[in-house]
Amino acid sequence: MSRILYAIQGTGNGHLSRALDVVPLLQARAAQVDLLVSGPPADIQLPFKVRYRCHGMGFIFGKKGGINFVKTFWQLNSVAFLREMRLLPVESYDLVVNDFEPVSAWACRLRGVPCVSLSHQSAVLGEAAPRPKKDDAVGRAVLRHYAPATEHFGFHFERYDSHTATPVIRQQVRDLAPRNDGHYTVYLPAFDEETLVRRLRYLSRDVRWEVFSKHSQQESEHGNVRVRPVSGAAFTDSLARSAGVLCGAGFETPAEALYLGKKLLVVPMRNQYEQACNAAALAHMGVPVVKNLKDKSLGVLDEWLRKGVVVPVDYPDETGEVLDRMLAKINSPEVAIRPQ
Repeated sequence: MSRILYAIQGTGNGHLSRALDVVPLLQARAAQVDLLVSGPPADIQLPFKVRYRCHGMGFIFGKKGGINFVKTFWQLNSVAFLREMRLLPVESYDLVVNDFEPVSAWACRLRGVPCVSLSHQSAVLGEAAPRPKKDDAVGRAVLRHYAPATEHFGFHFERYDSHTATPVIRQQVRDLAPRNDGHYTVYLPAFDEETLVRRLRYLSRDVRWEVFSKHSQQESEHGNVRVRPVSGAAFTDSLARSAGVLCGAGFETPAEALYLGKKLLVVPMRNQYEQACNAAALAHMGVPVVKNLKDKSLGVLDEWLRKGVVVPVDYPDETGEVLDRMLAKINSPEVAIRPQ
């Protein structure tokens, strides 16, 4: 491959965190790698030149445990999306590698250009991947059609099929020397600071909590709850020194917590099918899951604090091998170029 476009969904931190390791590996395998990032401004800044920045179709977190659909659809400008899709020169690349990014995916689909999905979402959609007991046909359809692709290579908490690999753990995290300083690290971006402080203080005044909040601009102390603005370096340091992690049912943060040997409890975001699937996968592994932070859930949280255990995992560094398999498959003459 001489020219590759790597398109990344910028909403949240997971896709960009994965890109920190994927980009150098792609650069070692192609003469030119251009980057596209779409969605609202993220907390992580890539140390690489980004050639295309698009409005895309991002999701905006709310403050009550779910997605704020009003703000999400308010910032969704369909005219801008169609314009970005038309202007993006996907046909000038030998390959478009896509991490759940809609502008490049739909541009490829409409022009018959190969587009390979390299994402967690691809693994979630796999037939063997765990599903929540309650089906969500709309959520499943959004996940399947948000960023359509020709071929799919995915990452998940466990290997469910031949196209699924274990998570991409950032080298920054692999280089950490984890220890237990006694505090619990919290990252629940769909909850506001007031709710988190109130529930965590009610739960236990003997436990030290370090809460990273997307809704806070400065650090504050509330008894045994310390609230900090989201910062990649500070969060990673807190994660490495924690006794456990309380977070949403995303992908990267739970995967990194498991890799570092931290006990984990997740709260899936409401009305988010991908997180419901992740929660089902984690529950299957033995990770406790609660639907919300209401009174009925506090018993599970208290039990986890007192008796929770670490779920062992084996996450080898195999990203380079996944990319080699992907490129070999794309170069195969049997691969169709029409998106499915």
